[in-house]
Amino acid sequence: MPIRSFVLAMRQRVPLLALLLAGAVGAVGAAALAAPEAAKADWPQYRGPQRSGVSQETGLLKSWPAAGPKMLWRVPLGDGYSGISVADGRAFTMYATGKEEFAAAFDVATGKEVWKLRIDAVREDDMGAGPRSTPTVDGDVVFVVSESGMVFALKAGNGEKIWSKDLKVEFGAPVPQWGISTSPLVEGDLLLLDAGGGKNKSLAALDKKTGATRWTAHSDRPGYSSPLAVTIQEVRQVLSFAGSSLVSVAAADGKVLWSVPWKTSYDVNAAMPVLIPPDRVFISSGYDTGGAVYRIKKEGEAFKTEEVWNTRVMKNHFNSSVHYGGYLYGFDDATLKCVDAGTGEEKWRQRGFQKGSLLVADGHLVILSEAGLLLLADAVPEGFKEQGRMQVLEGRTWTMPSLAGGKLYLRNQKEMVALELAG
Repeated sequence: MPIRSFVLAMRQRVPLLALLLAGAVGAVGAAALAAPEAAKADWPQYRGPQRSGVSQETGLLKSWPAAGPKMLWRVPLGDGYSGISVADGRAFTMYATGKEEFAAAFDVATGKEVWKLRIDAVREDDMGAGPRSTPTVDGDVVFVVSESGMVFALKAGNGEKIWSKDLKVEFGAPVPQWGISTSPLVEGDLLLLDAGGGKNKSLAALDKKTGATRWTAHSDRPGYSSPLAVTIQEVRQVLSFAGSSLVSVAAADGKVLWSVPWKTSYDVNAAMPVLIPPDRVFISSGYDTGGAVYRIKKEGEAFKTEEVWNTRVMKNHFNSSVHYGGYLYGFDDATLKCVDAGTGEEKWRQRGFQKGSLLVADGHLVILSEAGLLLLADAVPEGFKEQGRMQVLEGRTWTMPSLAGGKLYLRNQKEMVALELAG
């Protein structure tokens, strides 16, 4: 097969993983419930404080100079697609070097590695080596998941192990073809994981202090997404996008509340569900599957789902769309689009980035292409309005940006960088 054809074929197979992945406005997990001052400055988990891809920070640059925003530091890093979580002056991520996977913390001012801890042996597949999951910081504890399913609770200050658990042993969870990608979610005193285990063990809730299993729920094959806690119809619930379905369970005890089937090639349901307040949920997958919005109703004690729209206009292969101001912004495979969240109507499209990821901050889209091109654009439905660009990384760049304290954190499989976005 010619090299170009091989590369294109591989891109269609890539699950580009939930770690890059896959959010919701108003869906505040307990991991985000830090002090009000810290909550604004920190990015303590995958897709930010509310797992929505939306930052509440203001006072950021509205446009960039020709050279791009100021580079604060650039440090070497190893293989992997783990995102960067930021809390209390530390940036937490995971990477692989040699035959080992590590969780690590870095000083946000200098990029200097503060500590690292071996969490597992390297697992390698045709998409490379290294962790896929993003750390979750909850107070003075950071939770991490290796590519082969080892879960750790670590002291955020020094990396000392508090407890660990093997998802394969505990729940009979097979490692999917491209690695375990779920990013842990803290909800009250629970740590929630898309475990992908055996019967009634697709979603697992652990005691966050001890690691003991509190409940398990649902039966499905593992996907590549991460759980999301939301409040719909005044009921706190956890959404899990598994291999062939979207399911909602009661946060307190794991009781299944509602579900919808969703079949995608290779079970690559990777992008996270997106809450469209107050009662709608958007899901999307690649491989020509498309996306849909469901309205969640409650009749007595029973929940019902109603399909609002279903279209191939938005096919999120790996990173999730972001809901902002009544619109969904995201990558339809390799095309950046804005879609009306109420109707599914495409408002604009922009090519030239390949596949990528984005977040919304201070009325702007911060966009990162899979080739390391960083862009700033207005988050408006009238059209794509670029306000700056910078080639910041080279090579495979599949990890979603993180924004904390006016600083933007990016990585690929070789290095991690921090840029100044504060105006």
